[in-house]
Amino acid sequence: MVFFKQTTKEQELSSLLQTLHGHHPLHPRHYASIFQLLTRFRGSLSQAKQLHAHLTLRGLRPDAFLAAKMVALYSSSRDRRTATLLSRQVPCPSTLLFNALIRGHSLFASPLETLDIFRQMQLHGLPPDHFSFPFALKCCAELQFLPLGQSLHSQCLRFGLEKDVYVRSSLVNMYAKCGELLVAHHLFDAMLVRDVSSWNALITGYMKFGAVGMAKELFDDMPKRNIVTWTAMISGYSQNGMADSALSLFEDMKKEGSQVQPNWVTIVSVLPACAHSAALEQGQRIHDYATAMGMDAHPTVRIALVTMYAKCGNLVAAHRCFTSILGEDDNNSKNDLVPWNAMIAAYASHGLGAEAATLFEDMIKTGVKPDSVTFTSLLSGCSHSGLVEDGLKYFDSMKTVYSVEPQAEHYACVVDLLGRAGRLAEAVGIIERMNVVEAGPSVWGSLLSACRTFRNLEYGEMAANRLFVLEPENSGNYVLLSNIYADFGKWEEVKKLRSLLKERGIRKSPGCSWTEINGKIHAFFEGDKSHPQSRQIQILLEDLDKKMKAAGYVPDTRFVLHDISEEEKECSLKTHSEKLAIAFGLLNASPGTVRVLRVTKNLRICGDCHVFAKFISNIYSQEIIIRDVNRFHHFKTGTCSCGDHW
Repeated sequence: MVFFKQTTKEQELSSLLQTLHGHHPLHPRHYASIFQLLTRFRGSLSQAKQLHAHLTLRGLRPDAFLAAKMVALYSSSRDRRTATLLSRQVPCPSTLLFNALIRGHSLFASPLETLDIFRQMQLHGLPPDHFSFPFALKCCAELQFLPLGQSLHSQCLRFGLEKDVYVRSSLVNMYAKCGELLVAHHLFDAMLVRDVSSWNALITGYMKFGAVGMAKELFDDMPKRNIVTWTAMISGYSQNGMADSALSLFEDMKKEGSQVQPNWVTIVSVLPACAHSAALEQGQRIHDYATAMGMDAHPTVRIALVTMYAKCGNLVAAHRCFTSILGEDDNNSKNDLVPWNAMIAAYASHGLGAEAATLFEDMIKTGVKPDSVTFTSLLSGCSHSGLVEDGLKYFDSMKTVYSVEPQAEHYACVVDLLGRAGRLAEAVGIIERMNVVEAGPSVWGSLLSACRTFRNLEYGEMAANRLFVLEPENSGNYVLLSNIYADFGKWEEVKKLRSLLKERGIRKSPGCSWTEINGKIHAFFEGDKSHPQSRQIQILLEDLDKKMKAAGYVPDTRFVLHDISEEEKECSLKTHSEKLAIAFGLLNASPGTVRVLRVTKNLRICGDCHVFAKFISNIYSQEIIIRDVNRFHHFKTGTCSCGDHW
């Protein structure tokens, strides 16, 4: 009998079915061959069960070899229960049988379950081989079980498998993902033959722990790169805050043509780079590319698009992607919490607390249960919109209605909620009722920010002193307390804080704002004069200053933390980075076109710049969207979406 000489999958399956329904008795080895062939085809589980029943009716009991082939098929078809039951019926299991189980569990079960199968194999006295160890080491890497990984390494040495290319690659991967980069690099350097997976493993582990330069060197030295290599580099750049490098590498990858085709994982890896730098035009181009390649239908891609558009300030597009997920026929998409969380977070970041609350209620009606992430976004949205009572109601319902235990981030949101409303005593009361460990930096930081807004020196000093202990390297806390001291004219205290920063070697993060014009990002720092259009920007700002003052603008010099004259303070305010970015955007806006000017800032927007943006939006009839470190501000016709509640 011949089973493997056909030219197409359909012909092979047809031949198989004829064999199954024939009248000639089959030898058990023939059953093994058929099961092995069926394993190659998707949707072959029903034929496999027919064959299994045929075998049982003939009274044939699978031996270890046939059982291994059957287990491999059931495992690859996600039917782990049948695979496990079948393996237990074999009186003398083999390493081949356990390897089939291990492979299936590694694909569709938890790493812990897979390691348990590996342990059972050893309890049966069966030696793991070059096939078993890579799967076990992969599980150790996923769980970051370094001690167990080191123990498996010792076993590899004992069985003489360390030089096997797949085992060695798995060891490199395990050590790299567990943070032992020097060991991983040593093993990699000692490899006589390096496959692509070993290169990829090392690159992924340097990127994970921030060794971007070393990862780039490896990438450049690779003789051959596959899709995993490119995606690992792009993802690593994104995760390490190097958005420009991620986007540039993605474009280089596309130039490779048919040699390397981006997949949905690549798209999901590069979209956060667009979100980080608010590169909307580039994000739209990547979306168009994903659509052309048929990858935009993947649910994970759509969720990444929701987040990208939201963080780039385009809520309409974000909502369109969200509704496309819910509009699918697949009920799993509608009942998946992740897209709901993404859209609720989008509304919250834009200060649309009422919309976030409405979407939350719609989610509950759909039958989707909220989690900790849901409530963090929901409470944040209520806080940024001044919905105090709604926020307190949702906070109280977390445990009592939805069985979600409040964490530090939820308490921080409530403290922020009360603090923004000026209810500082209640906010302090919330903190005092918390566990000392729970009252972390996010909680005290929310209180300190509120104290800055409402000029409360007593609570401000209390919060700052706690923060100086909890996160002594965070310059933002020193700046906020300096702001409070400056409000009260305590310039000596401001000087002491500056001296403290200098003694501890802490540098204040410089204000930086950027905007995208014609697909290119232009960044500006406070007082920046390095841009080619710097002269034109300064002239425009002077002109704007006159127009705004004529319209009633008064510079808020409280945001200048120096004991200098009012005139000098006004000059200092003009050089804030967001003002430079807005002026640049106005200079380069296409005449006669309605265009939203989008600016992103790495710090919180100051009060004077907030007023400045309102005046400009009215004078120029220009919609301006500013994303600061906390939220979005939509300026239009002299007003801001935050209602000055920020």
